[in-house]
Amino acid sequence: MMIRWCVLIAWMWCGVLVAHVDVGIDRLFQPEFRSLVENKKVGLITNHTGINARFESTLTIFERAHKDGILRLTAVFAPEHGLYAAEGAGRYVEDQKTQTGIPIYSLHGVTRRPAQNVLKKLDVLVYDIQDIGCRSYTYTTTLFYAMEEAAKANLPVVVLDRPNPLGGTYVDGPVLEDSYRSFVGYVRVPYCHGMTVGELARFFNGEYKVGCRLSVVPMNGWRRWMRFESTGLPWIPTSPNVPEVSTPWFYATTGLIGELACFCIGGGYFPFKILVTPWFDGKKMAKLLNRGIVEGVHFQPIRVKPRIGLYQGKLCDGVFLVVTDWTKYNPMQVLFALCDCIKQLYPEKLREAFSNMKKRISFFYSLVGTRAVHDILMNESEPFVSLCCLHRKEREAFLTCRRRYLLPCYSNFGTQ
Repeated sequence: MMIRWCVLIAWMWCGVLVAHVDVGIDRLFQPEFRSLVENKKVGLITNHTGINARFESTLTIFERAHKDGILRLTAVFAPEHGLYAAEGAGRYVEDQKTQTGIPIYSLHGVTRRPAQNVLKKLDVLVYDIQDIGCRSYTYTTTLFYAMEEAAKANLPVVVLDRPNPLGGTYVDGPVLEDSYRSFVGYVRVPYCHGMTVGELARFFNGEYKVGCRLSVVPMNGWRRWMRFESTGLPWIPTSPNVPEVSTPWFYATTGLIGELACFCIGGGYFPFKILVTPWFDGKKMAKLLNRGIVEGVHFQPIRVKPRIGLYQGKLCDGVFLVVTDWTKYNPMQVLFALCDCIKQLYPEKLREAFSNMKKRISFFYSLVGTRAVHDILMNESEPFVSLCCLHRKEREAFLTCRRRYLLPCYSNFGTQ
């Protein structure tokens, strides 16, 4: 018995063994859930990340079901980056049509909400998009908007669940303050929330009283301890700068600091894995960062010429993030260690960065979720501890609150 428990614990923490996980789209047409869409006019919110275990796209599966008379696919809706992730971050996406003539309505163009005149033609709205587990990623805001509009139309919503790539236990970072609510942060959760998209939908409905007629098709075989690599599922880049299965961890580390618009974080080169500028001294930074303030990562000095962005073609110096132990790697703490390093070595440059952001500072606050990060960076010479402790009580309150919305079938020791 003891050996069995040791093997299970080693499996959970190391994530070396690969499980078999069925996502929502793998289960939708099984007898238990088929009635949610059968013989109904369906609107589908999806993009290129909506695939099953055999690499078939959710759109293709629904088009086949339409052809076979199982359902009637009436409308498709695409989030930021478009149906095939062809557009960059924040870019306007046009309405289109599928190859079979079904209208594709952009939810990142003229409007970011499904139109009521379209929803009234439907019997059910289905959502299937892979999220990356960070609050500022807009796919979940698109879901919230869709649920709000569906509630107005008394239209059922079905969420086909998918894994949180950061797992279901990692919760950290500032909690969104209501005054900074926006498309890049719409709900009061920590920056890394540890919930699946299906659980978030339940949270939206319960905590924000959306009143949506919600159903979640849960995964089979997924457990909260799992990183994406442990699921056996294929990773499809969720957007142009999130190409690899590990990228969400680095997105959570440097994505926010990259918004200060004076640092290169590797877009088009090593997305979110580097922090460089023409005026950094990578060796000096690495020496300070590698002193042990954070675990599970080594900071390697690097020199590069960025391919895009502010420093395109210019020789830049800085650090490259090398994860040495994924069980100890904490992206928010690594972010705060980087901020602490910049404040100690380049305080005037950091102050200048915020000063130059006057037109975009409110957007930065919306991404971070609070003004407090800015205030700590400006007022403390060594801000690491204060940044890590920021909103600790709010996170504890969130952890208590979110228990009501977690799906029991995902518990570490539970069974489906």
